[in-house]
Amino acid sequence: MRTASAINGLLLTLTMAVAHGKECKGVNFPDHVRVGGSDLTLNGLGLQKATFLRVDVYVVALYVTATSRDPNALINSDVPQELIVHFLRSVGVEDVRKQWSRDFAHVAPDRPISLMQRVATLNSWLSDVKRDERLTFIRQPGEGIQVIVNGVVKGTIPGDDFSRDFMSIWLGATPPSPELRRGLMGGKCD
Repeated sequence: MRTASAINGLLLTLTMAVAHGKECKGVNFPDHVRVGGSDLTLNGLGLQKATFLRVDVYVVALYVTATSRDPNALINSDVPQELIVHFLRSVGVEDVRKQWSRDFAHVAPDRPISLMQRVATLNSWLSDVKRDERLTFIRQPGEGIQVIVNGVVKGTIPGDDFSRDFMSIWLGATPPSPELRRGLMGGKCD
């Protein structure tokens, strides 16, 4: 009887650990999510800080079909991915839009008109972001990036080139911060 209780206790503990997932700055993310027909696994969590005061702004979660520590493999992936940006503080829409425009300019310095038109579409779907709200981006190869603002589907930005540039913002040579990139690649979220 004690053995059965011990086993049940262990199973309950393991189940709770799996359901809990990972945490960063008080924000919990599950180990797995389902996107369309794909089971995605949490690759990592990254923290973005801003200003010289190093104020926590958002936590980012990256879900992939197979975890990887190779940023180029993730950027050039041809399978679904999900990136969730959970805001730790409120941010005005103009600041969010300016940052997206800067980020895309860093990953695509030649700024083709077609790319910047799609960035403008993304920016038009954004609004002021409040604490604990989320921006979710679902990468669907052959389609583009589906944009969800606090649970509301805004649309899909078309193109695998846009998808690669978008993932390069987070995982490429000039991410918003090296700590954020390190966390998304499976390192510590700090």
